[in-house]
Amino acid sequence: MTRQTFLKLAVAGIPVAGARAQQAAPKPNPDLGFTDTPMLPDLPWHVHDPARPHPQQIRPSGTPGGPPSDAVVLFDGGDLSRWNQRGRGADAGKFVDARWKVGDGWFEVAPNTGDLLSREKFGDCQIHVEWSSPTEIHANSQGRGNSGVLIMSRYEMQVLDAWDNPTYADGEASAIYGQWPPLVMPARRPGEWNTYDIAFEAPRFDGEKLVRPAFVTLFYNGVIVHNRKEILGAMVYRKVATYTAHGAEEPLMLQDHHNPVRYRNIWVRRMNGYDRPEA
Repeated sequence: MTRQTFLKLAVAGIPVAGARAQQAAPKPNPDLGFTDTPMLPDLPWHVHDPARPHPQQIRPSGTPGGPPSDAVVLFDGGDLSRWNQRGRGADAGKFVDARWKVGDGWFEVAPNTGDLLSREKFGDCQIHVEWSSPTEIHANSQGRGNSGVLIMSRYEMQVLDAWDNPTYADGEASAIYGQWPPLVMPARRPGEWNTYDIAFEAPRFDGEKLVRPAFVTLFYNGVIVHNRKEILGAMVYRKVATYTAHGAEEPLMLQDHHNPVRYRNIWVRRMNGYDRPEA
């Protein structure tokens, strides 16, 4: 007998078969829930159902922006062992060990060496990324502090120096690149650290057919700039984005756009559905 079944019987005051039947039936405990309440629409649970699975206990971080206990930490200030790189030049079409520069608690795009991809793959997830653009300014618009956080290696949240740097709206920092500008622009100065906190719902495919598009919620420096916004498709330049079927989980990618952007404190949590069985 499962724990959920036993709790339902116990709260309802129904005797339980076997060894428990020899004992007096437990009295209903309102602290644990009720079985005489209405059923929730389209769910197998009563309101306040005692048998409904409880969420997994995790430990939040003791520092703001730090990873909770169930996060996959992709960079904590050490090395790039959790990443590989899409090679260029003689290494085009290959994956090689990450070659970006690692400093004191951060790493930096090594321009023209290739994009960085996480060795681990993710679908529905929560992502935390911190980045800063160069303090030395040598260009403007899309040539200034340009990189990108590409979820599933294809859905881009733009990284760009947005401080006093006019460019097209759907290419601003935190834009869903080529699709949706951010709702507001809470940018920090060059060299200061910016934070992206992202909740991502992966698209669903039936074979090659798109069943449900991807959605993203993005907080930029603590300010919401996309609120469960539908993604139109994979990142593309000067064209309308479209979907191509891909795996349920794919790597997180950081873009080499020829600018020495820095990153730190990167972690990902897989997001599971409600009412998952208890351990």
